[in-house]
Amino acid sequence: MNRLLRRYLAPALVFVAVLAVWEFFVRAFGIQGFLLPPPSEVVRTVSAEWPVVWPAGLFTLREALGGLFGGSIAAIAVAFAVSRWSTIRVGVQPLAVAAGSAPIIALAPITNQWFGITNPVSKMAVVAVMVFFPVMINMVRGLTDVGGAKVELMNSLAAPDFATLWKVRLPNSLPYLLSALRVAVALSLIGAVVTEYFGGSRAALGVYISQQAGLTRMAEAWAGIVVATLLGAGLQLLVMGAERVLIPWHPSRRLTPA
Repeated sequence: MNRLLRRYLAPALVFVAVLAVWEFFVRAFGIQGFLLPPPSEVVRTVSAEWPVVWPAGLFTLREALGGLFGGSIAAIAVAFAVSRWSTIRVGVQPLAVAAGSAPIIALAPITNQWFGITNPVSKMAVVAVMVFFPVMINMVRGLTDVGGAKVELMNSLAAPDFATLWKVRLPNSLPYLLSALRVAVALSLIGAVVTEYFGGSRAALGVYISQQAGLTRMAEAWAGIVVATLLGAGLQLLVMGAERVLIPWHPSRRLTPA
């Protein structure tokens, strides 16, 4: 219990302090609600708009998860090929770096033309490209950054390549993969919401936020942001749960918070 308090109490206090400063700043300086609403008004608006904003968040979540799943599967498949054959590594890695460096959001108008502006696949495609690079790079590192002694032991036992992959390289890659997924889940939700700013279904969260902001209904726009934050936190908790289940042996799981 004391360890949990030390781990979570400080972030909770900082969060409450930020909200208190925000509330004080807005009211002390008389900032109009169409510029920056106080947190208390945002909370009331979230409650009032919940029947609208929560289904919109779930709609966008489906787009984010679709792109996350597709991009991650493709990244893992490419990582296996890259780690196995050096010829593919030489050809693929520069392309992956270029894709990771490109302004991915600029693809949104293109995918809207390809798949249709209201088609969720257009958003999933952008999200898939966004998550591909971090997942692929981390997975390649996990599959290749293996202690030489472990590989030599498997070779001395005349183990086939598949056995080395299954028993040595794949377990070693799990911490790298889960670390990449922490980044990817955040990117997926951000990418889905932002691509919806370029157009999409009226049921989408990004469309809701952009419309409310355009009408200077900033409390409603912030309500959409709150829902996006809650969904992102939920995805992060799922990845943390997967870490507890899949890599309980990893040193990071045994570290005691200071």
